[in-house]
Amino acid sequence: MKTSYINYAMSVIIGRALPDVRDGLKPVHRRVLYGMHEGGHTSEKKYSKSARSVGEVMGKYHPHGDQSIYDTMVRMAQEFS
Repeated sequence: MKTSYINYAMSVIIGRALPDVRDGLKPVHRRVLYGMHEGGHTSEKKYSKSARSVGEVMGKYHPHGDQSIYDTMVRMAQEFS
Protein backbone atom coordinates (compact mmCIF):
# COMPACT_ATOMS: atom_id res chain seq x y z
CA MET A 1 0.00 0.00 0.00
CA LYS A 2 2.83 2.38 0.87
CA THR A 3 4.60 1.92 -2.47
CA SER A 4 1.32 2.34 -4.36
CA TYR A 5 0.69 5.65 -2.64
CA ILE A 6 4.24 6.85 -3.24
CA ASN A 7 3.99 5.93 -6.93
CA TYR A 8 0.68 7.78 -7.22
CA ALA A 9 2.00 10.83 -5.36
CA MET A 10 5.07 11.00 -7.58
CA SER A 11 2.98 10.73 -10.75
CA VAL A 12 0.76 13.60 -9.53
CA ILE A 13 3.76 15.76 -8.66
CA ILE A 14 5.44 15.10 -12.00
CA GLY A 15 2.22 15.44 -14.00
CA ARG A 16 0.70 18.51 -12.35
CA ALA A 17 2.94 20.35 -9.92
CA LEU A 18 6.23 20.57 -11.80
CA PRO A 19 6.53 22.77 -14.88
CA ASP A 20 7.16 20.99 -18.16
CA VAL A 21 10.73 21.12 -19.42
CA ARG A 22 9.66 21.98 -22.98
CA ASP A 23 7.90 25.27 -22.22
CA GLY A 24 8.04 25.86 -18.45
CA LEU A 25 4.25 25.76 -18.06
CA LYS A 26 2.13 23.74 -15.68
CA PRO A 27 -1.10 22.12 -16.93
CA VAL A 28 -3.22 24.87 -15.36
CA HIS A 29 -1.21 27.50 -17.29
CA ARG A 30 -1.84 25.64 -20.53
CA ARG A 31 -5.56 25.37 -19.76
CA VAL A 32 -5.85 29.10 -19.08
CA LEU A 33 -3.94 30.07 -22.22
CA TYR A 34 -5.90 27.63 -24.37
CA GLY A 35 -9.23 28.72 -22.91
CA MET A 36 -8.45 32.39 -23.48
CA HIS A 37 -7.32 31.67 -27.03
CA GLU A 38 -10.46 29.65 -27.78
CA GLY A 39 -12.61 32.39 -26.28
CA GLY A 40 -10.98 35.00 -28.50
CA HIS A 41 -9.40 36.90 -25.61
CA THR A 42 -6.34 38.35 -27.30
CA SER A 43 -4.49 41.63 -26.94
CA GLU A 44 -6.09 43.00 -30.10
CA LYS A 45 -9.64 42.48 -28.81
CA LYS A 46 -11.81 44.65 -26.62
CA TYR A 47 -11.51 44.49 -22.83
CA SER A 48 -13.34 41.63 -21.13
CA LYS A 49 -13.67 40.76 -17.46
CA SER A 50 -11.45 38.07 -16.03
CA ALA A 51 -14.52 36.32 -14.61
CA ARG A 52 -15.57 35.42 -18.15
CA SER A 53 -12.21 33.79 -18.85
CA VAL A 54 -12.15 32.04 -15.48
CA GLY A 55 -15.69 30.73 -15.93
CA GLU A 56 -14.91 29.44 -19.38
CA VAL A 57 -11.72 27.71 -18.27
CA MET A 58 -13.37 26.25 -15.17
CA GLY A 59 -16.40 25.04 -17.10
CA LYS A 60 -14.53 23.42 -19.96
CA TYR A 61 -11.02 22.49 -18.88
CA HIS A 62 -10.30 22.84 -15.14
CA PRO A 63 -13.20 21.84 -12.85
CA HIS A 64 -11.25 22.26 -9.60
CA GLY A 65 -12.47 25.67 -8.48
CA ASP A 66 -11.83 29.22 -9.53
CA GLN A 67 -9.17 30.22 -7.00
CA SER A 68 -6.36 28.32 -8.71
CA ILE A 69 -7.35 29.81 -12.07
CA TYR A 70 -7.38 33.38 -10.71
CA ASP A 71 -4.02 32.75 -9.01
CA THR A 72 -2.58 31.41 -12.25
CA MET A 73 -3.81 34.39 -14.27
CA VAL A 74 -2.35 36.87 -11.77
CA ARG A 75 1.02 35.11 -11.62
CA MET A 76 1.25 34.90 -15.42
CA ALA A 77 0.57 38.65 -15.68
CA GLN A 78 3.22 39.64 -13.12
CA GLU A 79 6.73 40.11 -14.42
CA PHE A 80 8.35 39.43 -11.05
CA SER A 81 6.77 36.06 -10.25
